[in-house]
Amino acid sequence: MMTRRNLLKQGLLVSGGIVAAQAFANSANAAGEAQSNTWVMPDEGAPHAATWMAFGPSADVWGRKLLPVARENLASIAKAIAAHEPVKMLVREEEYDIAARLCGPSVTLVVQEIDDLWMRDTGPVFVKNQAAQAGAVGFNFNGWGGKQDYDNDAEVAGFIAETVKTQFIETDLVLEGGGIEVDGEGTAIITESCVLNANRNPGVSKARCEEELSRLLGIRKVIWLPGIAGMDITDGHTDFYARFATPGVVVAGLDLDPDSYDHAVTKRHLDILRQSTDINGKKLDVVVLEGPSTVRRKYENKDFAAGYINFYVCNGAVIVPEFGDRKADNNARDTLRDLFPGRDVIQLNIDGIAAGGGGIHCTTQQQPA
Repeated sequence: MMTRRNLLKQGLLVSGGIVAAQAFANSANAAGEAQSNTWVMPDEGAPHAATWMAFGPSADVWGRKLLPVARENLASIAKAIAAHEPVKMLVREEEYDIAARLCGPSVTLVVQEIDDLWMRDTGPVFVKNQAAQAGAVGFNFNGWGGKQDYDNDAEVAGFIAETVKTQFIETDLVLEGGGIEVDGEGTAIITESCVLNANRNPGVSKARCEEELSRLLGIRKVIWLPGIAGMDITDGHTDFYARFATPGVVVAGLDLDPDSYDHAVTKRHLDILRQSTDINGKKLDVVVLEGPSTVRRKYENKDFAAGYINFYVCNGAVIVPEFGDRKADNNARDTLRDLFPGRDVIQLNIDGIAAGGGGIHCTTQQQPA
């Protein structure tokens, strides 16, 4: 199959997305009705076999100031997760010793060429079928619409699928794992600004996108949030705006800063979510989680991603950031304790990664048990 990445490299994407849309339509039709809804993406809170990460920050992308702290942040996230489930960390061969020193023996290192650390976006999206067989969907990572070099990261999904001996499922749809949030029962929350962006899927309609996501992930209802394009490298990933705690319960962010581009966006998202129902017709219970009003100043910059929605749920724990705003940090901790009873809520300083525009969830990808 000619993937989206190949189409991009060969210059076959034309104005208006005619070629891309036709290739995608052919892919969806060829799948056939027999495979429709065979695969299901489990909820993140379902049991994991492992978490995948990438020890991938480089000086070229991160700069000399952020590089060491980003590495340290990655290691602290990995070790916190490894206390609850296996962690497998991709690493360049020349950085193996650095990763081993920082991550320690609890993290398994796997040598592979990579461009950056955002495993949520570069790794495969794992799925299961009705026979409990596993699959791994490759969504043709293209550097968030060509914003960053991605030749190595475009190979990560296939490499991991091959490493774990899991069926690799191809599609012509281009997106990142951070752009999709699911409840495991057929409902998804997706931002239009990312998945329907012409820099990923030109000419692909909302209906066609839903059809393909039904085939690949078992999604039967999509709650579309507008998001906002062009303000960050992801074009507004869902996992910074809204997350399922359990089916029917969504925790959503609210940016209270009227000068922030996310202020009006998050208010609009809350309006949409409060009026929405899941696949079972249940009206969503929306829990608002406000971001911090201040952050530590050492690594603060215009790209600093100061929010709590980008947490990660692993076996027995929820890993969430803290930013030095005691009131907001404590509120996030207490809210997530209420939403995830029986799990430890572990807060980490990830200022280096936040300064790079991401969060804890962005660095991880779960492999279901």
